[in-house]
Amino acid sequence: MSQNMSQTVVPPAGNRVLILDFGSQVTQLIARRLRETGVYCEIWPYDADPARIAAFAPAAIILSGGPCSVTDPDSPRAPQTVFEAGVPVLGICYGQQTMCAQLGGEVLGSDHREFGRAFLDITADCALFHGVWNVGGREQVWMSHGDRATRLPPGFRAVGTSEGAPFAAIADDTRRFYGVQFHPEVVHTPHGAQLLRNFVHGVAGLASDWTMSGFRDAQIARIRAQVGTGRVICGLSGGVDSAVAAVLIHEAIGDQLTCIFVDHGLLRAGEAEDVVSTFRDRFNIRLVHRDASDMFLGALDGVTDPETKRKTIGKLFIDVFEEEAQRLGGADFLAQGTLYPDVIESVSFTGGPSVTIKSHHNVGGLPARMRMQLVEPLRELFKDEVRVLGRELGLPEIIVGRHPFPGPGLAIRIPGAITREKADLLRRVDAIYLEEIRAAGLYDAIWQAFAVLLPVRTVGVMGDGRTYDMACALRAVTSTDGMTADVYPFDMAFLTRVSNRIVNEVRGINRVTYDITSKPPGTIEWE
Repeated sequence: MSQNMSQTVVPPAGNRVLILDFGSQVTQLIARRLRETGVYCEIWPYDADPARIAAFAPAAIILSGGPCSVTDPDSPRAPQTVFEAGVPVLGICYGQQTMCAQLGGEVLGSDHREFGRAFLDITADCALFHGVWNVGGREQVWMSHGDRATRLPPGFRAVGTSEGAPFAAIADDTRRFYGVQFHPEVVHTPHGAQLLRNFVHGVAGLASDWTMSGFRDAQIARIRAQVGTGRVICGLSGGVDSAVAAVLIHEAIGDQLTCIFVDHGLLRAGEAEDVVSTFRDRFNIRLVHRDASDMFLGALDGVTDPETKRKTIGKLFIDVFEEEAQRLGGADFLAQGTLYPDVIESVSFTGGPSVTIKSHHNVGGLPARMRMQLVEPLRELFKDEVRVLGRELGLPEIIVGRHPFPGPGLAIRIPGAITREKADLLRRVDAIYLEEIRAAGLYDAIWQAFAVLLPVRTVGVMGDGRTYDMACALRAVTSTDGMTADVYPFDMAFLTRVSNRIVNEVRGINRVTYDITSKPPGTIEWE
């Protein structure tokens, strides 16, 4: 972020990128790749008001992929102003197809569908390929399409082909319009990130001037301007997001902030103690510690549907905040650690399933009865950016480096009905698992590791007797962004050691399994 950015979080007009989302499950990854290069961007729905786009004044526009077919009469289209703004445009997958259709080309359905790994033959050079791919070469890419362009609009030329797409990469150098049928944003396109860098730096001429230190300074100014002399309460969950939000707000307004830490009885082992000691002892932040475990577990009694669990927990959090705010004499603002993925995943731009992914967040605003405004200082950040900000603010690594943990806690890691006994059982299993991961020096190499208490009982033999106890599953994945993930390859010695400890030390568990499910593009977040 540039040094003169003291009153705003985003760079000035002409130095940012707009991504129009047509509903792809991996649209966020486009934004992540751009942020990694130091370029600020935002994701808006494909049907954003043209006047709003003009006011945002992007230096470049990217059209994302999506699940629809351009051949359907009611399929989404980009605002025509996108192609009249005089800025570079990159269409990805569906974005390329609607670009072709809107500019005078032709897109048809095809029997030559391509899903997954494919190979791109480079037939001509263009600005996207500089330093990445050479003419005559063949490169691995990730495809996900049924339709394909069959005739290019005037001014375009083909620069890459694949087995299922004769126009897999196209370019109009004069207007600086480009389109690719594959997804450069996913790790399965090995050089895709460089291609996106070429677009924003080489084609659009943007500088890498969006930094976390600049974000910190600008956000502090924004918080002070929003809050004024008002009072803020911040709900701590025990996770990274709310912790970083609280410390940032405290740096901005000091004792105008009071944190409310609600222990819903579904946290991991030792987390409550970590939160209390960090905020009271290290940062000297006003903290109310509320043990509401009986309330939450009582409300969850007999609830088995995971979405109902989320909504129940979310509603109770609001109830507790109201209660504690009244005891404090009222507050003007409620702060929470909403992230950019929460915002995007809570809005289904094309009627897809993402509308329910983040239902436990108050992304759409608070109930009117609360009479408070939301303060969401992390709303423009991704998870790994939050960690960078946390370190910038001096938060201890035990908080900043903690694996992602869902707001509903262990509730959604206990399929079926929840009881205090089950929660305690899972907490002990999870603690042993994470302890062994740390002892092996693997914690930081894993994006997320956790245990799940399976809703089954199994017969086992322990010593001279039979047992009829519960089973648990262990999961661990690696990821750079949380949108795609691969299984962490533990060796058998590690898994054997962990399993033996769990069965021997946790009475009530007689079987341990290891979940080897990976997370390809297009699936929802890991919990």
